[in-house]
Amino acid sequence: MDTTVVRTRYAPSPTGMMHIGNLRTALYEYLIARSLGGRFILRIEDTDQERLVDGAVDAIYKTLRAVGLRHDEGPDIGGQYGPYVQSERRRLYRPYAEQLVREGKAYYCFCTRERLEQLKATAPGEVVGYDRHCRDLPSGEVQRLLDAGTACVIRQKMPLSGSKTFQDAVYGAITVDNRELEDQVLLKSDGFPTYNFANVVDDHLMAITHVVRGSEYLSSTPKYNLLYDAFGWQVPTYVHLPLIIGKDGRKLSKRHGATSFEALVQEGYLPEAIVNTIALLGWCPKDNRELFSLDELSAIFSVDGISKSPSVFDYDKLAWFNGEYIRAMPAGRFQAWIHPALTQVFGEPVPEPALLAELLQPRISRLAEIPEMVRFLTARQPYELDLFSNKKNKASPESAARILPLLYDALAGLAPWTRQAVHDRVMALAAGQELKTGQVMWPLRIALSGQAVTPGGAIEIAVILGRDESLARLNIALERLAGASAEKGDA
Repeated sequence: MDTTVVRTRYAPSPTGMMHIGNLRTALYEYLIARSLGGRFILRIEDTDQERLVDGAVDAIYKTLRAVGLRHDEGPDIGGQYGPYVQSERRRLYRPYAEQLVREGKAYYCFCTRERLEQLKATAPGEVVGYDRHCRDLPSGEVQRLLDAGTACVIRQKMPLSGSKTFQDAVYGAITVDNRELEDQVLLKSDGFPTYNFANVVDDHLMAITHVVRGSEYLSSTPKYNLLYDAFGWQVPTYVHLPLIIGKDGRKLSKRHGATSFEALVQEGYLPEAIVNTIALLGWCPKDNRELFSLDELSAIFSVDGISKSPSVFDYDKLAWFNGEYIRAMPAGRFQAWIHPALTQVFGEPVPEPALLAELLQPRISRLAEIPEMVRFLTARQPYELDLFSNKKNKASPESAARILPLLYDALAGLAPWTRQAVHDRVMALAAGQELKTGQVMWPLRIALSGQAVTPGGAIEIAVILGRDESLARLNIALERLAGASAEKGDA
């Protein structure tokens, strides 16, 4: 029985914010490890020094914490296979590259950048590969150039014929013609390893059992396997993930909308909703459920549920997930979560924050909707008097002109101005005038809000506006109705 502990690793390059595809890779690696009782490792791959972005490492940590992907080993917490930053492992790579040179599986290449650029410029086809100019240099010439301090890289000798087949857990057997493989650089002239070489060495030394990455790396995998073969190391299990596309069938990009975790959060999407959405981008559970916590995903995730077909990132579906998580959020947490959005509109202090939270929680699908939804509470809206018309409530501008003065008088001296007090006073007026509730509430809501659709009804709007502003808006409505009536009479 195989007792190998499953070990997966998330190995991002700190070159920017975490893209949806990167986060899905991290999530699936985490879920594979957790579902199989294994360990999830974080490794920072910073060998491409020219593309490093300040703050990107912090963004990686921040994102993983936000979504709950807790690593078992990594740069911040250590582990028996450290260090976990590739630039700190730099001394490890050269001995392995030189081992391959000694064994005749790699060679020193002294070609200058100018020669390589010229080679590319004069190549007849679109695909340009290295011409293996230095592959068979005489040993004496190689030593002479090394002794002279000539800049060089170390390249792997790729097979010149035949093919290479590997097994992928998602796509099955993949075969690549060896003639398509360039003699890849293992060690650059500055001493840093290339991405492919460092990946293989680190995965082996860290005992990684499962490598998860996007399907765009399928064609590169034979290069990795040839390195494993050259060293006589065990090849890990490969899990290549389907492409993520937009609704238009094209690869997901900024033209479709926010594509980084940070940007989605800024637009008001909850981390748990983002994770739930991403989990289903290419993976299908065995039942028809859609809503899963991270712990639930960890318990049921299986590689055999991953699809080969491209996955559509649907922002409407994300909004639906977000709305479901918002409605399930404890009231206190929701109130705290929306407070920054409310302060953008109201400033400090926010009026009736608990009431606003109660009204908004069942109605929003993301945080960014809030400012527009509540703006009428801070600015008086222009509206047509026809808005007072409503067949269901048997309301019209004429009936509003009769009822609003009564409401004004009833509310003018009301104290304290509470939800219950306003409700009771309005209901008492309706009963005294033998009016149905809608006949009173409709004109009151239009007068206070200036719009037909509002979060909450007339009572809640009045409470949030406060007595003075509510009475001021009632008075404006009365003046407009009276003016319209006078114009109609003159006509």
